[in-house]
Formats: sequence, structure tokens, C-alpha cells
Amino acid sequence: MRVVTTKSSGTVSAVMLLDPHGSAVVPACRFLQHILDSGGSPNTASAYGFDLKNLFEFLEETGTDWEDFRPAVALNFLGWLRRRPSRRPAQRLGLAMTGPEGRLLAAATVARVLAAVSSFYDWAIVAEMFDAENPMRRQPDQSLAMVSERHRPFTGGASRQQPMRRQIRVKLPLRLPRPLAIPEVEALLNSMTSLRDLAMVLLMFDGGLRPGEVLSLHLEDISYGRRRVTIRKRDDHPRGARGKSRQERVVDVLEPRTLDAVNRYVMRERPSQSESPFLFLVGRGTRSCDPLSYDALVRMFARRLNGLGLRAPEKTPHALRHTHATLMWEAGMRELALQQRLGHASPESTRIYTRISDSQVRDEYRAALDALR
Repeated sequence: MRVVTTKSSGTVSAVMLLDPHGSAVVPACRFLQHILDSGGSPNTASAYGFDLKNLFEFLEETGTDWEDFRPAVALNFLGWLRRRPSRRPAQRLGLAMTGPEGRLLAAATVARVLAAVSSFYDWAIVAEMFDAENPMRRQPDQSLAMVSERHRPFTGGASRQQPMRRQIRVKLPLRLPRPLAIPEVEALLNSMTSLRDLAMVLLMFDGGLRPGEVLSLHLEDISYGRRRVTIRKRDDHPRGARGKSRQERVVDVLEPRTLDAVNRYVMRERPSQSESPFLFLVGRGTRSCDPLSYDALVRMFARRLNGLGLRAPEKTPHALRHTHATLMWEAGMRELALQQRLGHASPESTRIYTRISDSQVRDEYRAALDALR
């Protein structure tokens, strides 16, 4: 089986799952089109296409019809995924599972596939194509009651998202974010020879913006006088870059160097002949004046780190956002305020930074040491 994507003006407009004979897998194709029609990200539709490819390959291998997929079969599917070899190169040494056939799918990948399958059957039930309950079976997550008071969301039980847990799941390690060390960030900033690249890095480091949000910025989104940046929900980037959050927000950027770098880029380096509303453009070559792509940003970042001898799999442009969030938390920013600044829909996404350094635990540990002395 294979996933085929169709692009229009550089953006994914259709995603299809084809069987070994080249025919469309109709239920999967309808679901993927629904994701696009409902305003979902083209990247999400593409990812779901590859996730459902695992499901229908399992069904073909076991001779099971997708309409006969029940919880007992889903358990077998989980085991099948855990033994499935991975065809992608390892991103982090030492973290991947290995088996007789080599490296296996990571636990996070398996969890994503299970989530996609659950969403697929949710859609099939609504579309009246599946007449049983969702085989992945979800229930309220009672573990939230065991979270310490310090790490509960300030909205308490009024949170928009009620935590749910699938009964058929794989346990994931609660990994810490991997922020960059401050000396590494300073070395990266000092190595910049392009005002455009410097401005993008500072927006991610000082503003906590996602790479896709930086690339999606329009000129009108920068308010120099009020020292803020407006993050808007846009799907018009010709190279497919887009922000992850569905909510628009305003981000204050009070570090003078950040918007100063943006201003100097616009005045001195950004192609003056361009009519594009996007802020960051390709500066030279055949694509001059085109909006910068995500791949170009990643390549720039990797080249800089290579030149400094700092290249590592976890050191990506998104790590600058992790660094910003970690610094803000350790400096005393409240959890809810940090959630709003980062544009997280759920407090669970923000809570990973609270595990970096808990001032209460540190203070009580220091008090215990003083008592022992």
C-alpha cells in the first residue's frame, strides 16, 4: 500500500491511500478528505494517511475486514505494531527499540497510529459506515486526580479538554524537553551573518514562537511600537508552512534586540521589489521573493550548528521554543500565563516544563540539607 498526496500551489490538497493494485481504499480516502474539508492541517492529513496505511496493511495481512475491527482485534493490532520494523532513520541514538529484524517502531509512533485509528473509527461511526462502538474504547483519565496541587491547571475542572485515555494503548515515557544551553544559544546568535536568520532565531528564542508560526508571519503582524507580534491562523503559505495552534494570540516581545533585528531585516535585507505579504522571504536565486520554507529554516539551523560543532538530533529550531519556555518557568512565570503565551490548547502540554525545575521541591530539599547539618 502507498500514500499519495496531491499538491496545489505547494500545499497539500488531497491525500489518498492506495492498495497494492493501485485502487483507492475508499473509507480511508473519505476520512482523509474529511480532515481537509473540516479545516485540518494538510500535514495532519498526510500523517494520518501513513498511520492508516499500517492499519490496512495489518487487516490485509490477517485477512480481516475493516468493519470487523473490534477491541480483541485491536489488541492484536497493538502487538503487530510493536513488532513492526521501522523504515525511517533513527533520530536519537539509544532510544529506539530493536528486534530480530532491526529497529522497531518507536512507542510514540505506535501511540500516534492508535490515535489515528481511533479518530478514523469515530468518523466512520458518524458517517454511518461502522455500526459498533469505537474499537479503541476510551474512558475518562482518573490519573489527573493524583497530580499534585502545584501542577493542577488554574481553571481546575473547568478546563475545555477533559482528559481521556484509550483502553488499548502503549505506555510512553514522560520525557523532559531538551532546551539548548544558554552558551549554545549565544554562540548561535553570534554566528549569524544574515539579518533574516537572526530575526527568525530571536523570535523563537525570545518570543517562544513555533517555527511554523515564524514562517507564517505577515508584515502586518509586527507591531514595533507596542512591541508585540500577532499570531494568526493562516493556511495560505505556498510552501505549506503553518502554525499548529487553532487559536490566534498576541505575543509580547519586550527584548529590544528581537524586533530591532526584524526591523533591520525588513529595511535592509528583505527584497524591496517583492509584493508578498509574508515577512521572511528567500533572498536570492530563482525563488527570490518567495516565502521561506520550513525545510530551508531547518537546513539553515543545521548548517549553523555544524559550523559551531554543536549539531545533535535534538537540537532543532523548535528547541529554541523549549528553551524559552524553560527559562520563563524557572524565572517564576505562572503555569497558566505560560500556557497562554505559548498558545497551548491544553495545560498538559505546558506541564512538561514544570518537571524541569520545581522550586518547591528544590527549596524543601535545601531545607532538608540544612536540617541535616
